[in-house]
Amino acid sequence: MVDSDIENELQLSAHALAALAEFQQEQQQHEERFAKLSDQTDEEYQRLKREEGMKLFKEDWQLSQFWYSDSTAEKLADALLEGADENTVIAVVSAPSVYAAIKKKDPSSIPTEHIYLFEFDKRFELLAGKEHFTFYDYNKPLDFESPIKHKVDRLLIDPPFLNEDCQTKSSITARELLSPNVDLKTKNGVRARRLISSTGERMHAIIAKVYPETKVTTFYPEHGNGLSNEFRCYADFEWSGWSFEK
Repeated sequence: MVDSDIENELQLSAHALAALAEFQQEQQQHEERFAKLSDQTDEEYQRLKREEGMKLFKEDWQLSQFWYSDSTAEKLADALLEGADENTVIAVVSAPSVYAAIKKKDPSSIPTEHIYLFEFDKRFELLAGKEHFTFYDYNKPLDFESPIKHKVDRLLIDPPFLNEDCQTKSSITARELLSPNVDLKTKNGVRARRLISSTGERMHAIIAKVYPETKVTTFYPEHGNGLSNEFRCYADFEWSGWSFEK
């Protein structure tokens, strides 16, 4: 290796170290903000959660965390809430930005209190609260305690990795959560059951296998950081926000 190559390699290493140091500093600052939140009054705490939302949480790329754009998170949140009533049970699995979009809404516009977040990153217990947060590791798809097993009417799942193992194991969790009553309607006359899988387009064949009741929709989820992987939305229902792709 010539001297110029060695110099370039050292420069790249220094740049990578600087980027890592900056990332770690930002993480520390966010953790300090979390700690301060616990000292707020409940009213102030709830207000901060609504207003700040995902701004409180920096993406950890090692966990394959890529937050949705605001418009995508809001669309998926609306799909879960539309036509629901006070008895509707909603679960958001591995998609905290959608849960945050729900929390940002005016509380008077949210028809149900039964909204739960399943997530590997324990920071999000701050967002959901202990009663509505469940630590979830897709590698252990049935290894979790939750009072809503087989009671979920509406479920959104976005497995963290685009491979068959992750998608298949996550689908086992989805089946463990979903209510077997597929024909139930809400008090608003809308079908209670709604299943959404938001994931990479290249997962199409696997989604067809693990969620045969779903179809690819006309809605294209987008990420706030410009993630290049093309995502698609698979669902077992149509509504004003999307139709099935022809």
